[in-house]
Amino acid sequence: MKIFIMRHGEAEHFANSDAERALTKRGKIASLAVAQAAAEQGFNQFDKVLVSPYLRAQETWLEISQVFSGKKVEISDDITPYGISSDVFDLTLALADVEKLETILFVSHLPLVGYLTAEFVTGMAPPMFPTSGLACIEFDLEKQTGELLFNINR
Repeated sequence: MKIFIMRHGEAEHFANSDAERALTKRGKIASLAVAQAAAEQGFNQFDKVLVSPYLRAQETWLEISQVFSGKKVEISDDITPYGISSDVFDLTLALADVEKLETILFVSHLPLVGYLTAEFVTGMAPPMFPTSGLACIEFDLEKQTGELLFNINR
């Protein structure tokens, strides 16, 4: 199974709440560039896409969906900045089993994206993700081990 973990694009610093922070123009451009780079490597279709309900993640998905497509796209309250990586790991395993997923894309936030990457990649410390950063992990569901295949940053 291939697991793609993406941090939202650069967001405005101020809003009425953290959840309402919008993408900057640079955030939109960088997110689209990352999606295009992944598509050039043959990755642009996903069995499932889970997107944080926060505005900047929703806007990131809106931008990258010009290049990416998902058979099922859902908003997930589990992948906000305060999500628990072990819970999302367990959710992913359950979804992969029930829905027979080969690919899944998460559009989320720090610090969750780093911790989630470390959940899937055996022996890896949680990496720092730049805005619009995308990691691709090859994960063996039977062995429950994974390796980082590539990451893309703009």
